[in-house]
Amino acid sequence: MSKRKQKIADAVIFVVLLLGGLTMLVPFLWMVSTSFKEPGTLFDLPIQLWPDKLHWENYQRVLTAVPFGRWYLNSLIIALGLTFLNLTSGALAGYAFARFSWKGKDVMFLFSLITLMIPAHVLIIPLFIIMSRLGWIDTYYALILPGLFDAFAIFLMRQNFISLPRELEEAALIDGATPWQIYWKIALPLAAPALATLGTFTFLAGWNSFLWPLIATNSIEMRPLTVGLAVFNNQFTTEWTVLMAGLSLATIPPIIVFLAAQKYFIRGLTLGSLKG
Repeated sequence: MSKRKQKIADAVIFVVLLLGGLTMLVPFLWMVSTSFKEPGTLFDLPIQLWPDKLHWENYQRVLTAVPFGRWYLNSLIIALGLTFLNLTSGALAGYAFARFSWKGKDVMFLFSLITLMIPAHVLIIPLFIIMSRLGWIDTYYALILPGLFDAFAIFLMRQNFISLPRELEEAALIDGATPWQIYWKIALPLAAPALATLGTFTFLAGWNSFLWPLIATNSIEMRPLTVGLAVFNNQFTTEWTVLMAGLSLATIPPIIVFLAAQKYFIRGLTLGSLKG
């Protein structure tokens, strides 16, 4: 392919990706725009893309009418707790599957992958019964501990550790390093892209979780944002402007997490694609 054709092809790809990115931004911009509109004017014609006057009272109401701060804190605790547990258990289990030989390893890894095929909704009833008998309903234990082990986390970290050169670990072993020192000081730092990717996925999943927190919480104080903001969706009406104000504030942590992990994110997505 000539250089001119290559430049044209690159330009076309760039335009397509740019249009795709702008298209994905439309719902976000519409949410922010709606959060500043006057209540009751959302469906007025002609459609107003941006209000002439910013109605900050929508944000004031969502911050004062409900325990928004407590819900925000609950969501942070749940998301950060799930992220920490998933990174810890996923990295440890993934390294064990990748580097150690023990009886039944392949069978156990296969069974862990099979769990990915089980719909999460199937597990809700038995999980609720377990949490209820343990007395953990309406506590952080019920909201965080069920995510202690995740097959996707184990698979991602195993594939990453397999892709690392064994020579580094063998050299450290010759120098007298223990298996734990090799894992902590060599393997884990090299797995930073995979950890960033897994952490981003887990944080977003925990932050956006709705069905299980809805079932596992009874009191208003224990609700995360996803469940708490549903109070603005009444039986007959929905307070769209106030709801969008709350959702706009709720997007801040995921954006911060993604921007912080962005430099590792793309690289981490491709880890393990060459070796199985």
